[in-house]
Amino acid sequence: MQIQIIDLPPARVASLRYTGPYGPALGNFWRDHFLPWLQANQLDGPTCYGVGLDDPGNTAPQQCRYDACVEVPDTFVASAPVSVITLPGGRYAVARFQGQASDIGAAWMEMCTLVPAQGLQNDARPCFERYLPGARTDPVSGLFSCELCVAVR
Repeated sequence: MQIQIIDLPPARVASLRYTGPYGPALGNFWRDHFLPWLQANQLDGPTCYGVGLDDPGNTAPQQCRYDACVEVPDTFVASAPVSVITLPGGRYAVARFQGQASDIGAAWMEMCTLVPAQGLQNDARPCFERYLPGARTDPVSGLFSCELCVAVR
C-alpha cells in the first residue's frame, strides 16, 4: 500500500447515520438506504465519504457509528434523518483501495500501521473513505475503489 500526503479542503456534506457493527452491514446500509436516498435527491454524482466514528477495538459493535456522506452545495437543506456537517480539511495520509467489502477492514488495519511507521501522527479529525465521482461497485465481482484518508499532523 502506497501512502501520499495531501491537503484536502473542508467538505460540506449531507450525512446519514448508521449505528451497528462495521463490516458487511455497512454495504447493506449503503445499498438499501444511502444510495436510494442519493438517487431520490439527485445527488448521485458528487464525491461521497464513509466516516467511521468509532474504533471497533474499543467500542461494542452495536454502538459503532458510521456516517455515509455526500458533498452538497450551500443551498442544500437537509431534513431528518439526514444532517449537514462539514468534514474538516487539512493534511491527510491517503492510500488507494480496490477490493471487496470483506477486504476493507484489513486495508484499514494496514493503513493504521503504515501511518505511524512513516513517522506521521494522527490527530483528532475523523478518518474516512473518499469515493470520487464515478466510483461504483461492480455488480458482478463486488469490487469497488476508494481512498482511505487518515488525518495527520
